[in-house]
Amino acid sequence: MTYVYVKDTEGYVVKKHKSQVQTDETIITAAEYKKLSGEEYYEKNFTRGGKRAGAGRKQKYAEPLKFQMRVSKLEKEFLSFARAHNFDYKRAMK
Repeated sequence: MTYVYVKDTEGYVVKKHKSQVQTDETIITAAEYKKLSGEEYYEKNFTRGGKRAGAGRKQKYAEPLKFQMRVSKLEKEFLSFARAHNFDYKRAMK
């Protein structure tokens, strides 16, 4: 005996023997049965296993570390000027 998925006139879905199907019921596919019965939703949200959100290897650093230095506005302007004009710190310190 083979089983089939059946939808009745009120919209209820059931798994029955092929011999027990009545005239007012229509045969549907297994995928449609899972969707209408809520089995697909249950498997997706409440069963174990499968791919989970956030599973897998984690990146060590999402982005490279940033060099931060707390300086005043005047010092910041001096540093940007020195970088732009290739200022030699060693020679200036002598």
